[in-house]
Amino acid sequence: MSVQLLDKTRKINQLLHNNNSSKVVFNDICEVLTEIMDSNILVISRKGKVLGLKEKSDIPCIPQLEKLNYGDYMEETIQNRFMNILSTKENVNLLTLGFEFKDALNYQAMIAPISMAGSRLGTLFVYRCKDPFSIDDIILTEYSTTVIGLAMQRAESEELSEETHKTQDVMAAMHTLSKLEVKAVLS
Repeated sequence: MSVQLLDKTRKINQLLHNNNSSKVVFNDICEVLTEIMDSNILVISRKGKVLGLKEKSDIPCIPQLEKLNYGDYMEETIQNRFMNILSTKENVNLLTLGFEFKDALNYQAMIAPISMAGSRLGTLFVYRCKDPFSIDDIILTEYSTTVIGLAMQRAESEELSEETHKTQDVMAAMHTLSKLEVKAVLS
């Protein structure tokens, strides 16, 4: 294993330990990945929502993705193609994914499913205009999907915990009310 690859994996690993906020910020993950992989990065949920994205100024954006922002949804046909990819695919022809534009053959793309505990959580889409992806890039992508999967599970867990707390608060408030007050609240 090269020293550069080790340094890059350590940068990804730090994402797990240096999250100062309580919210998972996928754009931060994308920023680190863009830097270490010299590529444009998108993290997409299983429903096609853009959870994070980062573009490098020297890599032209794919025309169908130009107006895509955080929180937007991918085109359904492209999202379906992404979800049908069950293992990491490197140096993918963009035309096979449904990206049809003049310079499509000048791009290199890598698509990796984000799965945890047998459940598909989303897709990591990495692309650039120059060199094909190397074995180091594939290793970094595979490792990144694990880190992103853990972050997605954490976000889902926090959301579920928040909903549970709200329900418990309402139930506690209801128990302090008299039967007459409960009837008035429910009606």
